[in-house]
Amino acid sequence: MVTPDDVKAYIEQGLQCEYISVDGDGRHFEAVIVSAAFEGKGMLQQHQLVYRVLGDRMEDIHALSMKTFTPEQWSQRT
Repeated sequence: MVTPDDVKAYIEQGLQCEYISVDGDGRHFEAVIVSAAFEGKGMLQQHQLVYRVLGDRMEDIHALSMKTFTPEQWSQRT
């Protein structure tokens, strides 16, 4: 079974993150990801980038909900 720590590690292997948090129950996961790689990209493009990083591992993850931020957006959130 895939754990939240596994999903976090998978993302970190392919994407430099300033902050990442993953919670889940083994099938459904929620992630908060902050990365400079998101600069200049819309939300859909940011999510597609994460899905590309996960690649075939998405077959083992039933559902992944994401909140993605650039470092600037993260620092400005209230």
